[in-house]
Formats: sequence, C-alpha cells, structure tokens
Amino acid sequence: MENNINRKKEILRILQERGEVTVKELSHIFNVSEMTIYRDVRELEKEGEIKRKHGSILLNTVENKEPVSLKSCPVCSKPITRSHPYKIIVENIKVVEACCEHCGLMLHQRYADKSVYALTFDFISEKPINALDAWYVVGSSAIPCCSPSVIPFTNKEDAEKFAKGFGGKVLNFIDAYNEIINRMNINIKSCCSTESQPTTFKLSDIKKLK
Repeated sequence: MENNINRKKEILRILQERGEVTVKELSHIFNVSEMTIYRDVRELEKEGEIKRKHGSILLNTVENKEPVSLKSCPVCSKPITRSHPYKIIVENIKVVEACCEHCGLMLHQRYADKSVYALTFDFISEKPINALDAWYVVGSSAIPCCSPSVIPFTNKEDAEKFAKGFGGKVLNFIDAYNEIINRMNINIKSCCSTESQPTTFKLSDIKKLK
C-alpha cells in the first residue's frame, strides 16, 4: 500500500514536470506492469488529480478540463461525460451516444431494424475501433460507469492482460452483447456494426459465421 501511495505521488510529480505521459512510459519508469500503473491511474482519476486524453495522462488542471456534456445516456439517463463515448450511427445520418459500452450494447435494441454501425474506443490508446471487431472485458472489478462493466480493447492480448489484473471475461462483440443482454434480462432481436459502410447484421446470421 505504501509503495502504491509513493508511486502515485511520483506520477503526479512527473506530470508536473513533463505535462503528460503514457501508461507504457510510467511502466518503464517504475519497472512495474502496465496493469499496476492502470490501477494507480484509475485511483488518481477518481481522486480528480488526473485525466486521460488520446492515450496520454495529464494533470487535471483548469487548462486541461473540458466542459461536461449536458447530454444524457438514452439507456440509463446518466450524463455523458466521456470525451469519446460509445456511438451508434443510424442510417449513416443520425449519431446516438451512450455513456459507456454497457449501455451502448443495450442501445442496439432500439435500432434493430435499421442500417447502423457502431464505434467504440480502445481503453488504452483511446483510438476508435469498429465495435464489431473489438474485444471486451465484461464484469471486471474496474467499473468506470455502469455495471457489469464492459471495457473495449483493439486486440485480445491487451484484453487478456487487463482481465488478469482486474478479472472479468474476455469476449468478442457477439458474446459480450449476449452476456450483457442475458444479465439484464432484455430480449434484443438484432445488432449491427461496420466502420466504413453501414451494413445490417442480424445476430443469428453473425453466429452462423462463428
């Protein structure tokens, strides 16, 4: 515990000197795993000391603070405060945002008969991912928003590393979708996603490809 406290203080000192830093850089500086740094970062975020932006960590100064979105999540009604929320693009025209991936997966039920695609953002780099291609850690001890938490990753290896440190199941889009729907006892007919050209996917059709 003492090492954790000292490391967090040192992270803040490094940020004061350098302005911003990445998790990978901190992992090398302290000679600990990235998962250990993620725990420190999550605690510092909750304490309001830092913020993450485009894969980097910054001090949560007045200059770095962004206006909080007044939009509410259409699923749980919580305010959408993330700079990169889960997005569903309907008929290539309408953009609908959810507060987190948990609500994002549930939101698809409202557009089951529409041509849509979905966009999420890698937990580590915050780079955009086609939601259908992402890997998700479902039900980990890290709960950034709604529970059970759903945390997205570009590749399976990063998801497995995260799950090793925080628990949860590593699942592809369809399995994560079914896991959340089953847990929430909601019957959703279909879901779809693609990054370039909107194409409707029915769950039954996608499962046949597995």
